Amino acid sequence: MHFSVMQLALILGIIILLFGTKKLRNVGGDIGGAIRSFRSAMKEGQGESEEAHDESQDKVIEGEATKATSEPYKFKKKDSAK
Repeated sequence: MHFSVMQLALILGIIILLFGTKKLRNVGGDIGGAIRSFRSAMKEGQGESEEAHDESQDKVIEGEATKATSEPYKFKKKDSAK
């Protein structure tokens, strides 16, 4: 289905009559701002994920064993005679 130039001009004219040029300008600006913020958020997200990946390789997690032990931890008995 192909539209001719006259059909597209007629559709554009009807849209302008219904909404007005001021409202269409505002909608266009809002859509453009949303696209710009989405692109910047995508770039920030990619940078953060790369930094997090690099940091996680050098980071030691608290409670993680750095050296494997073959014996379990032995509890010391308290002297009750004191």
